[in-house]
Amino acid sequence: VQLQASGGGLVQPRGSLRLSCAASGSIFGINGMGWYRQAPGKQRELVADITRGGRINYAESVKGRFTISRDSAKNTLYLQMNSLKPEDTAVYYCNAAIRPDRSLYFETIWGQGTQVTVPA
Repeated sequence: VQLQASGGGLVQPRGSLRLSCAASGSIFGINGMGWYRQAPGKQRELVADITRGGRINYAESVKGRFTISRDSAKNTLYLQMNSLKPEDTAVYYCNAAIRPDRSLYFETIWGQGTQVTVPA
């Protein structure tokens, strides 16, 4: 089971990007999913997360600009980022609580990260 993040890149201030994170492998089920980011010299921080039931939580710094969503049929998580700022520059990671087939337990899986750069 793995998560593959994509969609990062270089974007000018006030621009937009859409990140995707696809889960693959033999999956029985997925609970919560989320996006985190880590800027150089800083700790990894939560950007937004979403439960299986659709309850959403955002970091204060991205409220009103970012939108998290998931497509359960495709096992895919999205992050629509609008009005991007230089302080949004970071490596963005997705994670999910995934129960593999033939397992009774959920595991926390991390994606490999995708770079988002917003120049000053």
